[in-house]
Amino acid sequence: MMRTDARHVTFESPLGLMAVSAVEEGLTYVHMGVEEIKDAWGPEASTPVLDAAEEQLLAYFAGELKDFDLPLAAAGTGFQHRVWSELVRIPYGETWSYLDVARRLGDPKAVRAVGLANGRNPIAIVVPCHRVIGSNGKLTGYAGGLWRKEWLLGLERGEPALFA
Repeated sequence: MMRTDARHVTFESPLGLMAVSAVEEGLTYVHMGVEEIKDAWGPEASTPVLDAAEEQLLAYFAGELKDFDLPLAAAGTGFQHRVWSELVRIPYGETWSYLDVARRLGDPKAVRAVGLANGRNPIAIVVPCHRVIGSNGKLTGYAGGLWRKEWLLGLERGEPALFA
């Protein structure tokens, strides 16, 4: 749920209309494919965090940025934050499995919990949940749609046929 003090801006991206939301402390959401819900959010209101987020995301899409430098303020449980902290350690252009993330957290049996936390990541792309795949190497669920996950991974691997 978006905080009442959150502000947002929308912008066009290769993945469709996007919106970023933030509070004073930092970025709270990255939304993809927001055409159908844009009007429900009310007026846009830019902030320095939102301006930086839009600028960095567009640079990322252009292949000019590999690491984001934004303050983050996503709401989540302690475990979710631990998972999300691991996700930002996945190098650009690489993938880890859910099991890899669980092992890095020190609990290989937490694979399903890692999957749930990954799926609840509200700051997609900036916290690169798209870099997590099944142990069999297959792409698995992505809140933004599997085609977006494939596009993002193709971008990071320098596969222009996938994102041209």
